[in-house]
Amino acid sequence: MSRISKIDNVGNLLSIRSTLTNLKPTNMSKEIMKKLEGKVAVITGGSSGIGLATAQRFVSEEGAYVFITGRRQSELDTAVRQIGKNNNNNTVTGVQGDVSNLADLDRLYATVKEQKGHIDILFANAGVGEFAPLGEITEAHFDKTFGINVKGLLFSVQKALPLFQDGRGGSIILNASIASSKGFETSTIYSATKAAVRSFARTWTVDLKQRKIRVNAISPGPIDTPIFSSAIQTEEQIEQIKNSLVASVPMGRMGSPDEVAKAVSFLASDDSSYVTGGHNVV
Repeated sequence: MSRISKIDNVGNLLSIRSTLTNLKPTNMSKEIMKKLEGKVAVITGGSSGIGLATAQRFVSEEGAYVFITGRRQSELDTAVRQIGKNNNNNTVTGVQGDVSNLADLDRLYATVKEQKGHIDILFANAGVGEFAPLGEITEAHFDKTFGINVKGLLFSVQKALPLFQDGRGGSIILNASIASSKGFETSTIYSATKAAVRSFARTWTVDLKQRKIRVNAISPGPIDTPIFSSAIQTEEQIEQIKNSLVASVPMGRMGSPDEVAKAVSFLASDDSSYVTGGHNVV
């Protein structure tokens, strides 16, 4: 090889190294790591707690477009601002409604269809937690809890199905609870609703397998969310119950909403492409 050829080769190598140096690997890595880029997600009960944390993660960390629902317009508006604060404000839409009201669900999915045309991910998260010991359970308590946690969840999923695209599959995540498999004092009705949710996941996995839609349930343990506190009357009772729960948790603490959101993100993404019909405890 001539001396001139050697010089040319060295020049080429220097040119390549210069080009690679000018690239921005940090930005490239962030783009590659966005597991839900281009996906459309619907999260019911997304104005607080686990739903809000999941919406924030879907948008800021994973690159999805998110529709969230909530019963109270003021809280919903606050959540939308919070999700869009450090992101493009065109990444989230809030739709006020109650999942136990089928007309509200129709309006939700009409909005999704008009704006995006389809759904890739549904996190059926909306739920209530009210507690009463056996002997003091009322018909109103039964109807409200089953109406939101069972009826509302069922129709949230059923009415979403036409928006899942045939051939592209999708992921449905249902929010259950460890109360579905462990007995807790005063939780007769709540636990029964969450057991129904776990059953839905198993059954719908079979119903939807031909459409390649995966269905999984998550069962959070004691998570420090507004719904947990709202179910208890006084600050003293809240503290007592939290201390009691923490004492029985191997981790020695309450979980955070974002820790559950990370599990939901996994089930929503292709990282869990061979996971369906599962019951995932967080």
